[in-house]
Amino acid sequence: AVEKNEFILYYQPQIELVSGRLVGFEALIRWQHPERGLLAPGRFIPLAEESDLIVAIGDWVTREACRQNAAWQRAGLPALPVSVNLSARQLRDRALVANVRDVLKNAALEPRYIEFELTESMLMENASTPANTIAELAEDGVSFAIDDFGTGYSNLGYLQRFPLHRLKLDQSFIRGITSNHRDAAIVRAVLSLAQNLGLKVLAEGVETSEQLAFLRAEGCQEIQGYLISHPLPAEKFAAMLASTAPL
Repeated sequence: AVEKNEFILYYQPQIELVSGRLVGFEALIRWQHPERGLLAPGRFIPLAEESDLIVAIGDWVTREACRQNAAWQRAGLPALPVSVNLSARQLRDRALVANVRDVLKNAALEPRYIEFELTESMLMENASTPANTIAELAEDGVSFAIDDFGTGYSNLGYLQRFPLHRLKLDQSFIRGITSNHRDAAIVRAVLSLAQNLGLKVLAEGVETSEQLAFLRAEGCQEIQGYLISHPLPAEKFAAMLASTAPL
């Protein structure tokens, strides 16, 4: 797939609850398999992570997401940040900073228009190296978010050590917020923690109007999920960008 350029990106919008505006989008990889059709990342990313191929795939995602975002901006579409998942191997790569700077330069994209999503476990493993890498890119203007927040390490010290901008609440908590008081309590606690730390919170996997109402009432800033839109291929997402209107 790497050699034959069979990977493609889909894009899922991220919405600000107060205004209903589109404030960003996440780039999600798919494999257009010649025989098996369109494959979701769960079918191949775990295998790629067992080898160095995850680095090549991750680098391709970053390049393509930046190229596409810059192309949309040049076409007059809204200038918004694109979120890209970063693998643990990429984060440990000492050439990451130089590679990202090169990608942004070639795409003619300002650093503020890309956000890297990391997991809690990634930050806790060999924390000194990621800290330096993240700090350098953050100084350039690149943003960082914690993906699947609440499912990893309970030691929250990393929230102080790293220049993070956003927490993404895992959909496993969002799924039960209107029926499970424990899930609701966890979401409220994360929102309070983030507010005190000056971090934004994006709720992943929002699928119902009841979940939306709960999150709005509790002061969650941003959401992403099927209630808004499934991940879309580039041409359909461009059409959404061209016709964005507050919800």
